[in-house]
Amino acid sequence: MKKVVIDTSVLISALIGKQGPSREIIKACLKQELTPLISNALFLEYEDVSARPKVNELCPLPSYEIRELLNAFYSRCQWISVSYLWRPNLSDEGDNFLIELAVAGQARVILTNNLRDLHNAELKFDDLSIMSPEQFLQEEDVWQH
Repeated sequence: MKKVVIDTSVLISALIGKQGPSREIIKACLKQELTPLISNALFLEYEDVSARPKVNELCPLPSYEIRELLNAFYSRCQWISVSYLWRPNLSDEGDNFLIELAVAGQARVILTNNLRDLHNAELKFDDLSIMSPEQFLQEEDVWQH
């Protein structure tokens, strides 16, 4: 199964949208077609952002269903301990942990709606792609392998 790191922007987009590529990515995780990697830092960010009042306003689900969905998603995640900080000097320093998680967990893809923030890293990892959910779903070769 393909290991992926799912940025918070994708998870939140899936929560507030009734359909779309982000939602398809989360469904693929729930159906065990993808293995999402998670670390303590990413878990805390998911929890923080998903609990924001604006997200809850925009989400068509009541708060208890959001919790159930997140718990189901977490049950499909592979928890990774990140013990080496690469610090690729991204423009948004707060996104460095995504690359560190991907490298530590040997993910081939980071899925994000904020491509610009992650493409400007000083350190490049040849086996790591940064893609939007739309790009990922359109790339049949990536999806099937």
